[in-house]
Amino acid sequence: MRVGTPGFVPERLIEARAARRILSKKALATAMSVNPSTVTRWEDGSSAPDAEALGALASQLHVRREYFLRPVAHSDRPLFYRTLSSTLVKDLNYQESQMRWLQEISSIAEHYVDFPEIDIPDVLNGASYKQLRDEDIEQIASDMRVRWGIGEGPCIDMMPLLERIGCIVASIEMGTAKLDGLCSWISGSERPHILLSTDKMSFPRRQMDAAHELGHAILHRNVTEDELKKDLKEIERQAFRFASAFLMPATTYSYEVKSPSLASLLTLKERWRVSVKAQIRRLSDLDLIPSEYATSLYKLYSAKGWSREEPLDRNWQISEPTLLRNSLELIVESAVRGKSDLLNVEFTMKAGDIENLAALPPGWFSKAGELVSLKLRDAGSTAEATATKILPFPPRQ
Repeated sequence: MRVGTPGFVPERLIEARAARRILSKKALATAMSVNPSTVTRWEDGSSAPDAEALGALASQLHVRREYFLRPVAHSDRPLFYRTLSSTLVKDLNYQESQMRWLQEISSIAEHYVDFPEIDIPDVLNGASYKQLRDEDIEQIASDMRVRWGIGEGPCIDMMPLLERIGCIVASIEMGTAKLDGLCSWISGSERPHILLSTDKMSFPRRQMDAAHELGHAILHRNVTEDELKKDLKEIERQAFRFASAFLMPATTYSYEVKSPSLASLLTLKERWRVSVKAQIRRLSDLDLIPSEYATSLYKLYSAKGWSREEPLDRNWQISEPTLLRNSLELIVESAVRGKSDLLNVEFTMKAGDIENLAALPPGWFSKAGELVSLKLRDAGSTAEATATKILPFPPRQ
């Protein structure tokens, strides 16, 4: 018989432990001075912590007690990782927990703010990703450029584009250079959520990572969990092919490659804002250079030490997402919800977690003189005072 706090959600404990990088139930039990079997029962749902233990859990994991009483942001679609290696399980679990928190933050914000409409068409029209040929992916990338008014030249910055077409994007430090990005959806919604890594990041790499996750959002929205595990290598190859075609259109980029040397590709990098390494791969994919020559370029690339950092990598400032930040600022500035209300009523994570995922400045929630209380329309009418007010989101210039 399950005892303890009614409504306790075991998955939330697993999620919070992953978010705090507590690698085992035993480690959490030790930190709380309880028996490891107790934490095991909490996580498998056979028992629930009592009120005192719930408070201790919340304190240990730096969340509000209510955190454990809210449902997990489930998705009926898989999370698109670059790798499912067992050696990265702790990092993958952390990344997944941050994606779930991002989805929770965006769901709360969208309750008050109208996000941009989703402008990602169903390009497969019911077909399977398994039917895609490389020429299909090239055409889809070209069609998307036309749809979104990019033209055939360089895509200056992927970040504002993703948000303009309705994606929710966050960019955080993952604690490892082996993870790049993540794409997922909330059940019942077609709005993609994209989580990008800032570890060892350069602008060209950010461009490719963002375009890669966009590729998943366009090509793989109907892929199942089993298909992802079985065909991960091919699914990732397709996303990379889309990203390359989107950032370096065959109809324009390829004609600018006069002589495929590292020097000439470095010059093209300054214009197209993609790495030399990605350009080598692109030229090889388009059969503009033989595989043997591509191998020679890669070897010379490595010999120059460019695997650690390429020339021009620091030429451009990496932009941050703004949609969630602007949304929360708009909610507060419009007096629909104050910072204290958001932090102590709406959200269940700590302030730093929300600031990190929403690209808010550190300390945003605690800055003196900036707390704005909820403005009641009619103090005598509770129903009207608490009625939701939808705020139109200002279009990006």
